Amino acid sequence: MSGKKKVPRIDYNQHFDSRAYLKFFEVEPSMHGCLPFILRHLNNTFSSGNLKGKKLIDLGSGPTVHIIISASKYFEEIVASDLTSGSRREIEKWLKKEEDCFNWRPFIEFVCEMEGRSRSPEEVEQRLRQIVQVLKCDVTLENPFHPLPMEPADCITCSLCLEGACEDEEEYDRAIGSIAALLKPGSSLVLTDTLNQSYAVMGPQRFDCLVLTQSLVEETLKGHGFSIKEFDTQPATELEKNYTDGDSFFYLVAQKTE
Repeated sequence: MSGKKKVPRIDYNQHFDSRAYLKFFEVEPSMHGCLPFILRHLNNTFSSGNLKGKKLIDLGSGPTVHIIISASKYFEEIVASDLTSGSRREIEKWLKKEEDCFNWRPFIEFVCEMEGRSRSPEEVEQRLRQIVQVLKCDVTLENPFHPLPMEPADCITCSLCLEGACEDEEEYDRAIGSIAALLKPGSSLVLTDTLNQSYAVMGPQRFDCLVLTQSLVEETLKGHGFSIKEFDTQPATELEKNYTDGDSFFYLVAQKTE
């Protein structure tokens, strides 16, 4: 990995507006380009019954809970995590049912439909509020939860996070290594991100990103003892091209084999 070109470091606590980001989720889930793609894949992955256990960690949750809806049926505890205090606060507001919390019901209903209504939206909400805790994390650290120790998890999810957090390919490599260290042998990483993206616009702020290619992602994972079980992509829609120059989104499942 060359690492010659660095993405400027961004103070996300200062510049990332959690409420502006949540505006992307005010659209009906079925009408939002990459969200149905991601949610359907998550449903298929977890409903297979192959990924389950005691603990799942969602790294870089942002102010959202949609990534963990399907998984909540198959894990005893879930750690939602983010670098920014604003994002963590938005999740906590929803968990505590505070008056001005974001409404995740349309996404929960969307997932319940995919599950064949084996769970009601009310059951899903209650389950999430029982098993989710929110922690600060920094994916660029050797232990993303430093100074807290973190026992290895049975599964890790990470969505639209690493391309904004990592300055260069070396840091991306270290972040994948840190993720691998948080997983038990034989457990899985579920990773979603954007391919060939150099920037993303959120509200008034433009964020430069590390450009990820499929070969970079696959080679990095393999270098840290992962076996790739699934890699699927979906082209960015015209709407999504208004706030990113990435050409597609990917969904990946990889198993830690070493």
